Amino acid sequence: MTPDRSRPRLSSPAAGRHLCLAAVALAVAVPALFGACSPGYVLRAGWEELKILERRQPIDRAVHDTALSEDLRRKLRLVVDAREYAERELGLEAGKSYRSFARMPADTLMLVVSAAHPYRLAWKTWWFPIVGRVPYRGFFDFDEARDLAASLRDRGFDTYVRPTAAFSTLGWLPDPILSPALQGDSVSVVETVIHEMTHTTFFPSGEVNFNESFANFVGHRGAVDFFCRGLADEDNCRRARDRWHDTRVFGRFFQSTLEEFRELYGRSLPDSVMEARKRALFRASADRYAEEFRPQLRAGTYGDLDPEGLNNAWLLGRILYYRQLDDFEAVYGSSDGLRAAVDRIIRAVGESGEGPWEALDRLLDERSAAG
Repeated sequence: MTPDRSRPRLSSPAAGRHLCLAAVALAVAVPALFGACSPGYVLRAGWEELKILERRQPIDRAVHDTALSEDLRRKLRLVVDAREYAERELGLEAGKSYRSFARMPADTLMLVVSAAHPYRLAWKTWWFPIVGRVPYRGFFDFDEARDLAASLRDRGFDTYVRPTAAFSTLGWLPDPILSPALQGDSVSVVETVIHEMTHTTFFPSGEVNFNESFANFVGHRGAVDFFCRGLADEDNCRRARDRWHDTRVFGRFFQSTLEEFRELYGRSLPDSVMEARKRALFRASADRYAEEFRPQLRAGTYGDLDPEGLNNAWLLGRILYYRQLDDFEAVYGSSDGLRAAVDRIIRAVGESGEGPWEALDRLLDERSAAG
């Protein structure tokens, strides 16, 4: 299928289909907390989660269900293998999640809305129990998502609306693997499972940017580990390595754009002038991506960037999943395998009196000092 060039493609199979919504679990499990955020939103989320749970069937049964395609059953077996591998070899926790399967009526599970200030690299955030402040809201009702985005645009925000095919309740409920999350190839399925298990294992409250980038690292590196060491599957090993390479290249591009935008938004300019320069900078960034970064890609995971569809909400949404990926990789390179790297990062963040990024920087300083 020809990629849609009218807007940027989703950033990666795992990241683009993922949304963490622990508030869904709370909508079902802890009704007393409804007053902490929009009651109607959380009630709807809880109702939709209950409907998902009603659709579940054990994966052990689903893999023998001839009403499902052979490709789908093969991917379900892969979910089981990836979950067991990640628990056994990487030390990740799945709890009761990904032991069941739910077939959904549509390919898109939810629409996710995010918003940002038009002339600052600053999210609009919403607060939820457990996870703290997050820079997105997910909607099972697509009209509600579009209405919120329109309302935010009317208030002057940049907005970004994207589809998602999976979410996590962080172990509060026994999340099934959903059929929309199985649309990709084998590598993307394993990336998704390990990404979500990373969230269940470790999710510092209020640190969504760190959580998503960390899970992106573990999901991709874990898929490499699974196919290269676990299965010795040469073709998928190469695909997983190429995807991780491309994801890091993509992350470098976004990191490289930030300083230019910060410098522009730090100026005192009339809105009309600021808007014109902002658009020019997005066009220049898209051209630089095409000329400098896209030729480095190996797997064809990422498409062209349409500068007219880019804004601050989109840019921050990419940074959400792609911040300092090379730094996570550097910790991996100085560790005795992925499990050791994950343990080091989790321990450093847990012991940090500052924040997770400072803890990561300290690990890198220790690596440099060790030579």
